Amino acid sequence: MKKSILVLSSLLFISLGCFAKPKARQIALFIPGICDNSPTYAMLKAGVEESVAEYNAAGEQQVKLFVMEAGTNQAEWGNQLTALAAAGKYEVIISSNPSIPDLALPILKKFKKQKFVILDATCAGNPNIRTVSYNQAEQAYLSGYAGALNSKSNKLALIAAQEYPVMNNVILPNFEKGAKAANAVSTVEFRVVGNWYDATKGAELTEAVAKKGVDVILPICGGASQGVISSSIANKIKITWFDDDGFAKVPGTVVSSTTMEQVRLSKEMTTEYLEGKTPWGQADTVGVKEGYVRFVDDNPLYVSTVSEANRNKLKKLVDDIKAGNVTIK
Repeated sequence: MKKSILVLSSLLFISLGCFAKPKARQIALFIPGICDNSPTYAMLKAGVEESVAEYNAAGEQQVKLFVMEAGTNQAEWGNQLTALAAAGKYEVIISSNPSIPDLALPILKKFKKQKFVILDATCAGNPNIRTVSYNQAEQAYLSGYAGALNSKSNKLALIAAQEYPVMNNVILPNFEKGAKAANAVSTVEFRVVGNWYDATKGAELTEAVAKKGVDVILPICGGASQGVISSSIANKIKITWFDDDGFAKVPGTVVSSTTMEQVRLSKEMTTEYLEGKTPWGQADTVGVKEGYVRFVDDNPLYVSTVSEANRNKLKKLVDDIKAGNVTIK
């Protein structure tokens, strides 16, 4: 009798186990900054969350997403990223920033099974890392070209949060190349805030370049751009905007916007991982031709702010890039 009960109990346990829901998978999103005042990270988060929501709606096995906003102190990012890997429960850590591969590589020496999917960065050949970078050379060139077309003094400025390889080697030189392609006598001032949040310093730097005759600025400085904006309005300086559609931020002052399709790409990369299709070790670059970098030309504020002649010149440049007639690296 006891033996029969044990057999029945075992069969019942096995039967119930067959119908138990699979254990939820866990992934992490590491935001090297904060989403507020940072369109790039807000879009990153939105894309990953959308992918996870759709995956969970379609299947029985659920995915739990943990989001860490690491803050603006870059010196702390390495320890925070290490803590995520050390937890040992996240299949993959998704992030977006050119500096993340340099932080991930030493982590992988200790946590060899950890996987990383990183946007806006390049790291080829590592079997635990998948990267896709945006062609920021195209973004910067288009911004410089648009800025020079809308400058009366032929003096432009780029105000950056910090100096880093992509800024120094890609964005700044191509912003200047684009400006000179539109008007050969154009010059570019370069100023650095020192962090991603000091709006007061952003305003001070804008005042300083205004005194030198600058009348178009490209701000790439996170929260500090609020100071750039306020000072630009006071000094009647035009703005070229980077990474999202910025025309509504300062109507009549913003003369161009180049966007990264970060929501789309982060969603695609997350879905690629969840479906087991990630090509580990691969590093791709996407830009205007692929549709992940876009020059915003359909906003009514763009039409009302920029002359038809300049819009036509910009359209030709964008069309040439799409057709492969102009290559920007």
